[in-house]
Amino acid sequence: MSVTTAQPAGHGHRAPAATVDTHCPYCALQCGMGLRPTRDGGRVEVVERAAFDVNRGALCGKGRTAPAVLSSRVRLTGPLVRRRAGGPLEPAGWDEALDRAAAGLSAARTAYGPDSVGVFGGGGLTNEKAYALGKFARLVLGTSQIDYNGRFCMSSAAAALNRAFGLDRGLPFPLADVARTGCVILVGANPAATMPPALRYFTELRERGGKLIVIDPRRTRTAEHADLHLAPRPGTDLALALGMLHLVVAEGRVDTDFVAARTSGWEEARAAAMAHWPELVERITGVPVPALREAVALFCDAESSMVLTARGPEQQSKGTDTVGAWINLCLATGRAGRPLSGYGCLTGQGNGQGGREHGQKADQLPGYRRLDDPAAREHVARVWGVEPGVLPGPGRSAYELLDALGRDVRALLLTGSNPLVSAPRAAHVEERLRSLDFLMVCDVVLSETAALADMVLPVAQWAEETGTMTSLEGRVLLRRKALDAPPGVRTDLEVLNALAGRLGWEKGFPTDPEEVFEELRRASAGGPADYSGITYRRIAEEDGVFWPCPEVPSGGPGTDEADDPAVARSSGPHPGTPRLFLDRFATGDGRARFAPVAHRPPAEEPDADHPLLLTTGRVPAQYQSGAQTRRVAELNDAAPGPFVELHPRPAERIGVAEGEPVAVVSRRGRAVAPARITSGIRPDTVFMPFHWPGEGRANTLTNPALDPVSRMPEFKVCAVRVERAGNESAASGPVEGETPEGTR
Repeated sequence: MSVTTAQPAGHGHRAPAATVDTHCPYCALQCGMGLRPTRDGGRVEVVERAAFDVNRGALCGKGRTAPAVLSSRVRLTGPLVRRRAGGPLEPAGWDEALDRAAAGLSAARTAYGPDSVGVFGGGGLTNEKAYALGKFARLVLGTSQIDYNGRFCMSSAAAALNRAFGLDRGLPFPLADVARTGCVILVGANPAATMPPALRYFTELRERGGKLIVIDPRRTRTAEHADLHLAPRPGTDLALALGMLHLVVAEGRVDTDFVAARTSGWEEARAAAMAHWPELVERITGVPVPALREAVALFCDAESSMVLTARGPEQQSKGTDTVGAWINLCLATGRAGRPLSGYGCLTGQGNGQGGREHGQKADQLPGYRRLDDPAAREHVARVWGVEPGVLPGPGRSAYELLDALGRDVRALLLTGSNPLVSAPRAAHVEERLRSLDFLMVCDVVLSETAALADMVLPVAQWAEETGTMTSLEGRVLLRRKALDAPPGVRTDLEVLNALAGRLGWEKGFPTDPEEVFEELRRASAGGPADYSGITYRRIAEEDGVFWPCPEVPSGGPGTDEADDPAVARSSGPHPGTPRLFLDRFATGDGRARFAPVAHRPPAEEPDADHPLLLTTGRVPAQYQSGAQTRRVAELNDAAPGPFVELHPRPAERIGVAEGEPVAVVSRRGRAVAPARITSGIRPDTVFMPFHWPGEGRANTLTNPALDPVSRMPEFKVCAVRVERAGNESAASGPVEGETPEGTR
């Protein structure tokens, strides 16, 4: 299997001398792949890397075609600046662009204070870039206003994991364990579309005799593989989990020994669950009581079981409590802290895990340290060579930061994100972006957000730089450079170095990623996400290292932070931690904590004007906001534009046929796309993928109501109506070869 890029020769690229082992630039599965030169020496192609155990050589269409975005025909190859208000973006040299960038950030800071400057990062940035971006925001800019689009990914799961187990790592076990357990409940996840190579783990599970339960309001390709498919009403996953726990109690399936020995808070959680009797849960969710009983039996009769969630239950205004209820089910049945059992989250973005571990998130410092913890501040300040008081406190979460643009936040540095397409209530976010005094974007392509900017800086692609990523397993991987970026393109680390110098910081922002990682190791040492025992050499030799991995005491950096007696007695390096919580949970007393949660409705319920519920998601051929995948011809052929999936019943009611344009209207706006009519979705639910801008932008409709703990917006459920749309058609945004000029 191979695919040749569209990269022309003669653009200053250095092709690798041999195949370079690396990883896919897209989702958190971080599939292994190889990049090798083609015969003409000016291009690279993807080849299988069967030795990497996660995907064993298999790649989805996005991975196979990933080198196509390296083409100079579709990506940015020089800085662009807007020299006058309302004027076009025009080519500029790097010195002019960086001078303008420094001036724009400084002007806001001088006029309105440090917190008038915001930083918005991305879950696709390497650990090194995420670390440097957080350090730049807090030291160079002195701002607390930094967050990233990973807040829209698994923040609810992270909050629930921290609350229950004292530590947030998406999967507390390797993905390979999924195929070996006895039963998996997959909640609001469709890996057949979002990470296709992972589907084999669920296929192998069933081939071994295990059971798969899929919970989704749509009969997805993943649901078609299930032994049992439950289709609850969107926004009712919490009630469903509580109803199952009620049955566990009523049927005497509680593992009382485990609960007594390894948990706390059971009585309060039990009382909350018993208020959700099966018939009530059926009325709330639409899932019949016999199906609830069957799910409980499949889960509890197996010797080992897992619950895996994704964005479905997490992207809700009660996402933290919803995930907490599924964790409660695992704890009550003794399916946590034991081999082949437990709760896990299928992280979405490529570095959604590592991206928040090391400083992009508004409330966290490197190593998963809390920004409001004096000891954490002291440790990181010592590594950075400053006093702890220099570090600002926690800032706004992602949507709250976007909502503050043009008011409290007057200038924004944005990298690796496209919120004009991906944020909830996207028309409002677009308005706020346009209201900024200064918007600076670093990106590979001219995304819809970049097209609004005062300045766009072209940064290197995944194959053009080395760096680490942390996969959904908590495995730190090495993505290797395979060729040089085109002339006129710099890395994010080079951009931050140059900006820091112009803003008075001559040192502290190296451009070599391994040098940055060595500092990250020291900054993370002793923290919950301890990388101090991980090196580039170890990652290469072991094909990834699972954190936490403290450095074994030997007089080197971070040795004063290693307090694990087992590690201290070890004569070799720490082996890493593929499986968490087998002996104790990461709480003060070592016990997992139940969450006493109760069902509550979505922030927005249907009414006479908006009688249906909208839920959103992905399709296999596009990724996130589509800024890169919409520039690949093969992927556009497979998924050319947005659509509205609806049941035949509402389609007949409004008189619309397959393929005809329909308008979906919420309290925030209107989106138009062709109808896709199927009986595989609930009659009260419509679905739209969120990869496209323009008239078919799904996030024009979505509700920014926030979870009170995680600050996750309620992407997955809002009230809408569907109506005929005449002859209108939905725009699909730029495709391969397009680099639209933007105006503000």
